[in-house]
Amino acid sequence: MNVSPELYPFTPHRFDLGGQAMSYLDEGQGPVIVMLHGNPTWSFFYRDLVLQLRDRYRLIVPDHLGCGLSDKPQDYPYRLADHIANLEKLIAHLAIERHALMVHDWGGAIGYGYAERHPERITAQIIMNTAAFRSSEIPKRISLCRVPRLGPLLVRGLNGFAGAAVWMAVTKRLPAKVRQGFLAPYDSWANRVAVQRFVEDIPLAHGHPSWETLLKVEAGLEQFRDLPTLILWGGKDFCFTENFYKEWQRRFPKARSIYLESAGHYLLEDAGPEVKQFLEGWLAEYYPPLPLDD
Repeated sequence: MNVSPELYPFTPHRFDLGGQAMSYLDEGQGPVIVMLHGNPTWSFFYRDLVLQLRDRYRLIVPDHLGCGLSDKPQDYPYRLADHIANLEKLIAHLAIERHALMVHDWGGAIGYGYAERHPERITAQIIMNTAAFRSSEIPKRISLCRVPRLGPLLVRGLNGFAGAAVWMAVTKRLPAKVRQGFLAPYDSWANRVAVQRFVEDIPLAHGHPSWETLLKVEAGLEQFRDLPTLILWGGKDFCFTENFYKEWQRRFPKARSIYLESAGHYLLEDAGPEVKQFLEGWLAEYYPPLPLDD
């Protein structure tokens, strides 16, 4: 897989999920932050934050099954409940008892699905352009990718989702090596299976296979209302619009909210320095690293 070691200088670990392997990063020492990506990204999305924080924090960054360097089984269901269960198994395997949660895109529903089952483990939360609650709001370009027969042709055959995202999810042109890094795991029809399944699994109405799972995720959000919370939001996101940002503010009124007006969905690419600055200050106040030994 063609990913520049300069951009992704990590050695991933592998965790067996009953015959399928999940790839994940386990970098650094200190208080734990679990970082969850969405579709069609992978742990590569968090690469700069991992490099920035691993001298003070332990960072767990999985690739959801079917994504990134994880296995990509062709007959796997790839439902929200499956991803939640996989994350639960990984954290249990690592024996992590307390951690902060950082989520983006599908990472929100997956992360809070796990958190709803283990609320006592969540110490702080960082929320970026995501949702973990019901919404009927969906861009037409994504709806098109859900049309039977046409959707798989666009997403898996023509790479019209992951390939388009490196242009449409940003407001600043990505360097060629960064575009290659995002797309490297999704270089064939077979390797784009989860990209398609994630699109199909968006639960917009009652009767969808993941609808009841999402209802449970949404109902669980209330118990995190008073946790230290940082909301970082790219204001030019065509998918997770300002309406989602306001809904998070409504649900977590004590959160510190940063609206990065000129950043797109991949806000870590468009506004990396600003995100790092805000995150550093917030972590120092609400989730500080352990003091150094004398």
